[in-house]
Amino acid sequence: MTTERTEDYLKAIDTVIEKKGYSQVKDIARFLNVSPSSVTGMFKKLTKEGYINYEKYGGVTLTPEGKKLARSTKEKYSVLHEFLILLGVDEVTADDDACKMEHAVTLQTLEKLTKFSEFVNSKEEMPKFFLHFKEFCEKGEISECKKKKQNVSLNKKTRKACKE
Repeated sequence: MTTERTEDYLKAIDTVIEKKGYSQVKDIARFLNVSPSSVTGMFKKLTKEGYINYEKYGGVTLTPEGKKLARSTKEKYSVLHEFLILLGVDEVTADDDACKMEHAVTLQTLEKLTKFSEFVNSKEEMPKFFLHFKEFCEKGEISECKKKKQNVSLNKKTRKACKE
């Protein structure tokens, strides 16, 4: 079982390598906002666990196992971030929450969230229930038109407004 810290480091290494083509202690220290000595210590641990190849004063690469774990963590983040954005969570909060949630979400939940996001995104228009949800979030109540569909009787004025 890997730790959140391990996953964060592997994800950071993978991201930096994707951007720069290589990664060093200073890159990861900057990326994670930690000290270079913390990174060196973690690199030794990750090397021992078989997730990275690290040479002191040199670069770091991911082993196949390290790359697999990094990509899995990044995929979890991506699905969770997209789902939170779909719900209307702002970008900064969605980023922060997805980073926290990626370490705890089960495979079953991730699969359902992935399918749900794919389903919603396969539609040309935003599904009506999302528009209703957005309205509910803004107003804190379900409009009279939605109540109509729940077999609640509406007065003449409300029925006319619902048709428009």
